[in-house]
Amino acid sequence: MIILITGASQGLGLETVRAAVQRGHDVIAGIRNTAVDNDPLKDLQNAFPGKLTVVRLDVNNEQVIRTAKDTVEQQFGKIDAVINNAAILLARDSSIEELDLADMEQSMLTNLYGPMKVVKHFLPLLRLSTSPCIINVSSEAGSFKGAYGADYPYALSKSGLNYFSAQLRKTLTPEGFVVYAIHPGWIRTSMGGEQAIGDPKDPALGLIRLVEREVLPAQDSWMINHHGEPMPF
Repeated sequence: MIILITGASQGLGLETVRAAVQRGHDVIAGIRNTAVDNDPLKDLQNAFPGKLTVVRLDVNNEQVIRTAKDTVEQQFGKIDAVINNAAILLARDSSIEELDLADMEQSMLTNLYGPMKVVKHFLPLLRLSTSPCIINVSSEAGSFKGAYGADYPYALSKSGLNYFSAQLRKTLTPEGFVVYAIHPGWIRTSMGGEQAIGDPKDPALGLIRLVEREVLPAQDSWMINHHGEPMPF
C-alpha cells in the first residue's frame, strides 16, 4: 500500500513510518522542513531502499500541501491511506481566564484545519485506491466524556477533528473508504512527555494494522483506540 503520514519527523509519526516500511508498504513521510537533516528518516531510507519518500508538507500552508500532492501524484499516481498525525500542544496550563486566544487559533489551524486541507487535496488520489483509508490521530480529550476543563486549545481542536472524521465517514463510507479518529493513548513523545506510560511503537503498529484492514473495528465504530476498540464520544 502507499501511505501518506504527516508529522513524520518525530514521535508517533516517525514510529508509524517505521512500522509501515517494516511491513512492506511504500511510505510518503510528510515533514514541515526538508532543509533540516533528519537522521532517523535517512536511516530508514537506507534500511528500506525505495520504500520511503520524504516530501515537504506543512499542514499550515495550503500551497505547500498542493505542491506535495502534485509531487506524490507524479511519482505514485495514487495513494491508499492518509494518516493525519501532525499536531501541536499549546497553552497546556492556561486557565480560561489566562488563555491567549492566539494559541487557540494556532491550534485550530494545525490540529483541525491542517487535516482538512490534507484531505481536501489528497482525496482525488485516495479515490483511485481499491481500499482507501483516512486516519485522523485524535484524542479522548476531544470527546464530551473526556472533557476535563483544561488544555483548551488542544482539546477543542481535537473535538473538531473528531466531528470532521464523523463527517468524512458519512460521506466516504459508501465509496468503500474506512475513516477513523484514533486515540493513541498517553505515549512517550515530545508532546506526551517522558512520564507517559505508553510506547509510541504500539499505537504506530496499530495504525498500520487498521490501514491494512487487518484490524476491523465493530460496525459503526469510528472513534476508536489503536486496538480498534470503540471510544466514548
